[in-house]
Amino acid sequence: MSNEVAIAYKVCIFGDGGVGKSTLVRRYVTGAFEDDLKKSIGVDITMKKVDIKGRGVTLQIWDFAGEDRFRSLLPTYASGAHGGIFMYDITRLITLINIKDWIKIFRQTTSRIDMKPPILLLGGKLDLEHVRSVASDSVYQIWEKYNLDGSMECSAKTGQNVEAAFIEITRLIMTSLGII
Repeated sequence: MSNEVAIAYKVCIFGDGGVGKSTLVRRYVTGAFEDDLKKSIGVDITMKKVDIKGRGVTLQIWDFAGEDRFRSLLPTYASGAHGGIFMYDITRLITLINIKDWIKIFRQTTSRIDMKPPILLLGGKLDLEHVRSVASDSVYQIWEKYNLDGSMECSAKTGQNVEAAFIEITRLIMTSLGII
């Protein structure tokens, strides 16, 4: 029996509708790809345990609906978040450019005197590389402009970098809190 205290972190996934947030979460939690998921309404909350450097962590993953009509709910739901994943679709440049609206809301809601929750910039649909419209220099410019904490790309369809994305945001959170 371990005397170690259980660690739980709230992670918010946000971005435009149709970028693959729910598909990503489903792939991460179940290991299966589902391309016929219905659009999220408001927020979906999922839990998953992960091991980071020998420490058991429970992620509470809050998947936000990306449609404009739900954007006003983000401040309420993001409150208390330890980190965030801004997700865009590598085949639709506008979904990366729209970070300006999402990041402002997320940071106003989550930044505290003692901590600025880290944000991972995550490009989805990497399996559609052949129809990419988001160039790496555009990603770098956004990453630098908004002072984000990491960047990567993934594919929920193939599973490429799905687990790595959640491990990375957890590692960023634990580093920002001085745990690792």
